[in-house]
Amino acid sequence: MIAYRACALQFACYPINFCEDKESARAMIMEAIARVGALVPGAKNMGGADMKLIVLPEYVLTNFSMGFPPDKWRDWAALDINGPEYDALAKIASDNGVYLVTNAYERDENFPDTFFQACVIFDDTGKVTLRYRRLNSIYTPTPHDYWDRYLDLYGLDGVFPVAKTPIGNLCSVASEEMQYPELIRTFALRGAEVLCHPCADPLNLAHNPKNVMKQARAIENLMYVISANLSTHKPFPMGEHTCDGGSRVIDYTGRVLAEAGQGESLASHADINISALRRHRNRPEINNFLTRQRMELYRDTYAQAIWPPNSFSDRPPSRDHAATVQKDVMARLNAAGIIEAEDS
Repeated sequence: MIAYRACALQFACYPINFCEDKESARAMIMEAIARVGALVPGAKNMGGADMKLIVLPEYVLTNFSMGFPPDKWRDWAALDINGPEYDALAKIASDNGVYLVTNAYERDENFPDTFFQACVIFDDTGKVTLRYRRLNSIYTPTPHDYWDRYLDLYGLDGVFPVAKTPIGNLCSVASEEMQYPELIRTFALRGAEVLCHPCADPLNLAHNPKNVMKQARAIENLMYVISANLSTHKPFPMGEHTCDGGSRVIDYTGRVLAEAGQGESLASHADINISALRRHRNRPEINNFLTRQRMELYRDTYAQAIWPPNSFSDRPPSRDHAATVQKDVMARLNAAGIIEAEDS
C-alpha cells in the first residue's frame, strides 16, 4: 500500500520589498530558507516518521512585487536555477528525507530579460523532480507570454509537468490558478494524483470562493489537494493578517482532512493513501469523472484564443501592457457577444 503523511506548512512571509538594496534582500531570502529548515524537522516530529511530503506557501521567500519595476524585481527576488537558494532548499529535503514543494521567482538563461514564478518539488534526496512555471497571472510573466519559443524549448511536458514518484504522481500550481479548472484537469489527464498548492489567500470566513474551488478541483479530478497558505506578511501595507491561515489537506472525494487556524502552524497534516485513490479511480461508477470525459465536445470552443499568447515576446514585461491586453480582450469578448456590455 502506498500511504504516507503530508503537511501544508503554514509559514510567515517577511517581504523583501522594504530592503535598502539587493544584498539585504538576498540575505532575507536566505534567512527565510533557514526558518524553513528549522520548521521541517518539527513537521516530521509532529506528523511521524512517515511524513513524506511538505508543501510551503506561495511567496514564502520574498513576497510578491507590489509594483516593483520588473527588471529590479528580477534582480532582487528571482533565483538562479543552480543558485545557492535552491541548493539550500534541496539540502533541507535530503536532510529530512521529505519531498519539499516550494514557490519562488526564478530566472532562466533562455529568457534573460524576464523571470517566472515557479513551483519546484525536491525529492527526498534533494533532486529537483518537478519544475512548473505559473501559467495564469496577469502581471507576472508566464511561459504563455513567450509561448512559441517556450514550447520549442521545453515542450508540453515542460509546461504541464507531472512527477511520477514512489509517493504518487505529483503536480503543482500556484495561488489563484486553483480557479482555472481547465488547468487542473489537464494535470489530471496527464496522470496527476496529488496537487500541491502553494498559495497566499485572504482568509475570509464569511465567503471564501477559493476554498470551494479547492474542494471542487479535488472532487472533479479525483485527486488530493494540499494547499499551504501564508500565516502573515510582516510588514505589509495591505494588513499583515489579511492572508493568514486556513491551510488544508483535501482528499479525492473533497473531504477536508485537516485545516489549520491562523498563525504559523504545522497542524494541517493528514494521511495520503495513493492506493485507495487508485482503487477509487479504477471503480466503474457514476462518480468516476475522469473516465466519463467527452473532450471532443469542447474542442472547438476551447480552441478560441482569449488571452493572446506571446504577449511579452517583443517587449519587456510591464503591468501597463498587461492591463492593456486585458482591456483588448474584454472589448473582443464584448464584440463577440461572449460578455454582454454592461449597459445592454
